[in-house]
Amino acid sequence: MKPWLSPALAYVESWLAFQRRHHDQPGVSVAIAEGTQIVLEAAFGSADLATGEPLTPRHGFRIASHSKSFTSAGILRLVEDGRLRLDDKVGSLIDGLHPEIAAVTIGQVLSNSAGLTRDGPDAGQFLDRKPYCDKAELLRDLAAPPVFPAAQRFKYSNHGFALLGLVIEAVTGQSYPEWITDEVISRVGLTETKADIELWGERPMAKGHSGRQPLDRRVVIPGDNPCRAMISAAGFVSTAADTARYFAQLSPAAGASILSPLSRREMSRRLWPDEESALGRHYGLGTISGGDGDWRWFGHSGGFQGFITRTCIFPGQNLTVSLLTNAVDGLAHPWLDGIAHILRTFAERGAPPASAADWRWRGWSIWGATDLVPVSDRVLVANPALLAPFLDTFEVTLETPDEGRVTKGSGFGSPGESVRLVRDQAGKIQNVQFAGGRLVDEDAIRSEMRGRYEAGAGR
Repeated sequence: MKPWLSPALAYVESWLAFQRRHHDQPGVSVAIAEGTQIVLEAAFGSADLATGEPLTPRHGFRIASHSKSFTSAGILRLVEDGRLRLDDKVGSLIDGLHPEIAAVTIGQVLSNSAGLTRDGPDAGQFLDRKPYCDKAELLRDLAAPPVFPAAQRFKYSNHGFALLGLVIEAVTGQSYPEWITDEVISRVGLTETKADIELWGERPMAKGHSGRQPLDRRVVIPGDNPCRAMISAAGFVSTAADTARYFAQLSPAAGASILSPLSRREMSRRLWPDEESALGRHYGLGTISGGDGDWRWFGHSGGFQGFITRTCIFPGQNLTVSLLTNAVDGLAHPWLDGIAHILRTFAERGAPPASAADWRWRGWSIWGATDLVPVSDRVLVANPALLAPFLDTFEVTLETPDEGRVTKGSGFGSPGESVRLVRDQAGKIQNVQFAGGRLVDEDAIRSEMRGRYEAGAGR
C-alpha cells in the first residue's frame, strides 16, 4: 500500500460518516480498492428508516446503470471470442426494429451514439409508476424511428442497452441473466452481485428512500421491482465491495481481467463528449469518464427509484472507489468527488510521521466541527461539513509535540497565531486551543449547548 493511502482512508471514513449525518441521509456504503484488493469497506446509517435496520457493507443496493458496464463487458467478451463484431448491424440479429435502428451498429448502441430514444414514449418505469418494459413493449418502442441519425451526437439510451441484452441472447442462445452470470459475474469472482432483484434471494437488501420534500419527511421506496427486459440497462444489484472489485479489473493496468488489455482500453476510451453539459464528461463503451492528468477516471453511475450510486476507477493511481446511497437525493456524485479530493490531497502532501498521530482530532465549537488532519510535516485544518474539506485550508506547522503555529491561511483567519493541544492529567487530549478560540470534543459541545440554550438553562 502506498504510504499516504492508509491515513487518507482513515480520513475518508471519518469524513463520510460525518457527511452522512450532516446531510441527514438514510445510508451510504463505500468500498475502495487498490488494484483489485479492497482496502476500505464501510457503511453508515440505516438500510430502512421505517424499521431502523442498520446498514452494513453486506447490504445490496440497486446499482442501476452500472449494469451497462457489465453488459458492455459481455459484448466485448463475445467480440473477443469471434462471435460478434462491433460493426455488426443490430438488425442482423434482432427482428422488428425500425429500418434506421436496424442499420445502426453494435458499437454505436454501446457508445450511446445510435440516436435512440432514452426511455421510450412512457418512462413511467423509471418513475415507479409502471412495471419495467418486457421484450414486446421494448420492441414496439424500437419499431418507431430513432430520435437522431446514428453517429451524430452522444445520446444516452436505456432502451439501447436493453436492446444489447437481446443481442446477447440472440448470439448465445441463453437468457441474458444466465449468460451474464456465467460469463461475467462468476468469472470475475463476484459473490455479492446479481443481474436483477429476483436473483438476490435472502441476502440483506437496502431499501430506497424518497427525499424529504414534498412530504417534509422521507418515505421508504422499496426498489424491489424486477427490470424484465431492462435488466441489461438497469437491473443489477450489488454491494459496494463487489462493485469496486468488478470495476477494478476493468482498468487497462489490471493484472487479471475477464477482458484483454485492448478491450479494456477501448471500453474506457473517451469516444463521445457530453458537449452540452458543463461537467466535462465523456462516454466510451458502457463507461463514463472525466478528470485529468494522473487523476483521470472512468466508471459509471446509476439512479434507481430510491438509490443513487457511482463508481470511478483512477487508473493512474491504481485505485477504484464505489459509493452507494439509498435515497433519491443521495450524494453519491459529490461524495465520490470529495473522496477523490481527499485522496489527491494526501497523495500530494504525503503521509504524516507517527509523532503527529495525536493531532488527528475532531474539535467542536458552536460554529460546528473542525478537523485537524496531519499530513507530511504539517497539520491541515479541514471543514468536514464541506464537500471538499480541504478547500482553502489552514496549515499548522508543529513546533513541539503539542504546539504549532498557523503558517498558511486566509487573512480572515488566524495566520501567525498559535495552536496547542491541551491534555488532562492522564495525557488524553481534552481540548485544542486554536488562536483565541477553544475546540472541544462532541460530548463537551453537546453538554455546553444544552446548558446554555435549552429551556431552563441559565444565562
